[in-house]
Amino acid sequence: MPQLTLAQANQQVIEFIRAGKLAEAESLARQILQHKPDDAVANHNLGLIAQRVRRHHDAIEMIRRAIAIDPAAAEFHSNLGLSLRATGQLEESAAAFRGAIRLRPELGTAHLNLGVVLYEQGNAAAAESEFRQSIRITPNEPWPYLNLGKALRTQDKMDEAEAVFRHAIALAPEQPHGYNMLGSCLREGGRIEEAVASFRKAVSLNPDLREAHSNLCYALYFDPQTSPAEILQEHRRWSAHFAEPLNGFIRPHDSDRSPDRRLRIGYLSPNLRTHVVGFFMEPILEHHDRGQFEIICYNDATQMDALAAKFKGQVNLWRDTAGMRDEQLAQLIRSDRIDILVDLTLHMRGCRLRVYAQKPAPVQITHLAYCGTSGLETMEWCITDPHMCVPGTEQYFTEKMLPLPECYWCYRPSASAPGVGPLPAARNGYITFGSLNTLAKVNNGVLKVWSRLLQSVPKSRLAVHVPGGAETRSVFDRFVRHGIPQDRLVMLPRRSRDEYLDLYNQIDVALDPFPYGGGTTTFDALWMGVPLVTLAGELPLARAGATILTNLAITDLIAQSPERYIEIAADLARNIDRLNGLRQTLRGRLRDSVLLNEPQYVRHLEAVYRQAWRQWCLTPTPSRQTPAS
Repeated sequence: MPQLTLAQANQQVIEFIRAGKLAEAESLARQILQHKPDDAVANHNLGLIAQRVRRHHDAIEMIRRAIAIDPAAAEFHSNLGLSLRATGQLEESAAAFRGAIRLRPELGTAHLNLGVVLYEQGNAAAAESEFRQSIRITPNEPWPYLNLGKALRTQDKMDEAEAVFRHAIALAPEQPHGYNMLGSCLREGGRIEEAVASFRKAVSLNPDLREAHSNLCYALYFDPQTSPAEILQEHRRWSAHFAEPLNGFIRPHDSDRSPDRRLRIGYLSPNLRTHVVGFFMEPILEHHDRGQFEIICYNDATQMDALAAKFKGQVNLWRDTAGMRDEQLAQLIRSDRIDILVDLTLHMRGCRLRVYAQKPAPVQITHLAYCGTSGLETMEWCITDPHMCVPGTEQYFTEKMLPLPECYWCYRPSASAPGVGPLPAARNGYITFGSLNTLAKVNNGVLKVWSRLLQSVPKSRLAVHVPGGAETRSVFDRFVRHGIPQDRLVMLPRRSRDEYLDLYNQIDVALDPFPYGGGTTTFDALWMGVPLVTLAGELPLARAGATILTNLAITDLIAQSPERYIEIAADLARNIDRLNGLRQTLRGRLRDSVLLNEPQYVRHLEAVYRQAWRQWCLTPTPSRQTPAS
């Protein structure tokens, strides 16, 4: 260092960091601090080096030391915000970015990263404002547009989001993230063929972009043009690329193989909160037999809400894991000596399958996200039921089937749900069919069948759940192109949960989409007295309605072909007496069924957990392997 000035030495550290020569950068930065311990830039640079290797707690300490020396450096505050966010300290992170903006209002990266934090805190509107500020400052950078598109999509501004994603792609056509985010937008709008093509483009541009490949795997379940064999093949490709390289981390488990001992059950999910998965987890966490099972939850969400707080108070151990690397989380689970690890996400947002690829628990099971395959050989079991999983289904899974005796889910209705109203047809003089499923499930094949149904039932209407505002226009156009005149469509905007349930009081007959049928929406429709017509397909996701109706002994509403689906719905629409009878009795019928018997459901779930555990206890103990370094 003697031949360099202090400024030159600090600049050399920055160049080393940019070149990825972190050891050289750290060595030189420490030499500078030996010469001048209160050099703000050198302290900040050490923080940047720690950031690069994800030692964020060290980074926070070093950058705060730099800020104490030079509080007017906007970049210091901005980089502090990055490490605070990485450690889950979102309020402190937002404050750091705001501090940077106060010092330098035109620092576009600070606006961008503040927007990211606000988005993660659930404030998409405020995030949108920050992203627009970043775009004003750096109009030719794609990342502010990509994040703006996410914020718009969260606010159901789907048409605007699509346009923003396409603009980001135009700015950086070889950047895969734009195609990935556009694919999600297209999928949510029901344009599944375009969505699949967009995800494939993202994967082709960067085969290492794990999120895009997971999005592709999940999207294929919505696509009626993709066969079950092709879906499995794509999941195996994902596993070969992202999971199998982690085989070296798999180590034998020295767990006590007593078949009947108390077991430690781990649940891992970003959705242990107010979310569909969270709703279905309520009865499970409430009714688990604590004498037989110790419950550990790995909460992978960045924010707590009221339901998450409730869960935290119910379990034996609650761990907040957002931001942990997959390898860290796998090691934590192993150190917690989990016996059975349950995945509640699969390839949806927040996918953690690389944790399961490292086999941190002796028994690994997937449940509740959706009844599909992970593609992993290390995921031994998939929970299902006898009506969703018909003979032959297992060939499309890498997992073995673990069927519950009656139904995949247990439904807990909203305690504040509105009452069942009178049959809408009685006051309207016509039948209203309806689907309150996400538009992602309403593909072109579904629209064609629904169009034929409306043509067979004169004066009937179709009610669908759509985003509000200008986006309703594009949804109208899409339905009209499939032969449904605008005056026969009822667009129902998204609402709060109980307001959404009250929308069923405008519907006479619920229509299940296909091949990815409804789950929660089917239960909700029946709870509100609305019978559902469903088309049973080959895979479990196409048989959700069938399992629910079978458990209610209403199997005549289950169709085996699109033609029969139309006939059943049309016949039901013409039978006003039956519709009235079902409307008056469905809630009680559901309440008295196994579908709401929470203690029995959890006993059955625990029984299949025990079955899987006993089978593991009988397997030979593998020889020890040396873990990967």
